[in-house]
Amino acid sequence: MTPVEVVRASMAAYRAQDLDAASALLASDYVFFSPQDAGIDKATFLERCFPTADRFAEQEVVHVVDLGGGEVFLLYEYVVESGRYRNAEVSRVRDGQLVETQVYFGGRLGS
Repeated sequence: MTPVEVVRASMAAYRAQDLDAASALLASDYVFFSPQDAGIDKATFLERCFPTADRFAEQEVVHVVDLGGGEVFLLYEYVVESGRYRNAEVSRVRDGQLVETQVYFGGRLGS
């Protein structure tokens, strides 16, 4: 899989809550960063962050760009009870697996 395909497959596994598929896409040394998570490992990510897909009424990719060198930029919108939001991620892929994801939370869209 290309880095973009890995990122898309990871997002699909998250939305489907397919733990086996998600785990296979994450390298053993995977690290996840967000405004709420300061470099957590794969096990912590799968325990804390992965089971949250049910919060989203919908989620759609706005842009996904191969930045080269195994890095992928992803911009997506999602809807939760309080409204529509947009997040950005930069992920690094090595040998068909995610090794790092940095998530940046966006504000509420619209009024």
